[in-house]
Amino acid sequence: MSQEIQNYNDSQSLEDKEICDLLYSIINKNLAKAESKIWHAHPVWFLDGNPIVGYSKLKGSVRLLFWSGQSFDEAQLQNEGSFKAAEMRYTEINQINEGDLKRWLEKAKEIQWDYKNIVKRKGVLIRLITKPY
Repeated sequence: MSQEIQNYNDSQSLEDKEICDLLYSIINKNLAKAESKIWHAHPVWFLDGNPIVGYSKLKGSVRLLFWSGQSFDEAQLQNEGSFKAAEMRYTEINQINEGDLKRWLEKAKEIQWDYKNIVKRKGVLIRLITKPY
């Protein structure tokens, strides 16, 4: 774990740190070829410079965000924002279902919208043809 992400996780309450540490562990194990870093103040994983998943502390929960999650066809993920993102929120570590998270991470590798170039395209998202990761 990078020092930046370790510092982020360590800055959370004990319960939230446990959630963040488990999310990090599962995400990092299943996205071995992704780059992870602190981006907009929270941990995010990128494939070829495109953000695909991250987590952040909200007022009452830890949010797991998939940038292209609305395209995953997963009822548990809630739409977030006006683009293609979807989220899951956790208040306790036992709410994390590793099987679900692994499935979502597989979909995150396969189903990507091009957030990396959204500014260049003036807010227009296009679906990427992804390579196998």
